[in-house]
Amino acid sequence: MDSNTQTQLEAAAFRRLLRHLDERKDVQNIDLMNLSGFCRNCLSKWYLAAAQEQGLSIDYEVARAKIYGMPYKDWKRLHQTPATPEQLAAYRTNEL
Repeated sequence: MDSNTQTQLEAAAFRRLLRHLDERKDVQNIDLMNLSGFCRNCLSKWYLAAAQEQGLSIDYEVARAKIYGMPYKDWKRLHQTPATPEQLAAYRTNEL
């Protein structure tokens, strides 16, 4: 497989991941962190880092909006729920 095709496939898979996360707004970032060790905010930071590596000047909020599909403050207001004591306990355990 040539590198252009590989890049196209990776980009398509990334876009599908973003669509999947958009379809599953019920899945909270803390759930993602507890199960996989990354969340939407991590993806935003990785997106920002990739842009900067390419010499592009975008800020964190632009990267977040790309990942969340809307400004983060709007997503948080519309979709984020308070973490349960169980979620927080699992997060603390996973941090170590």
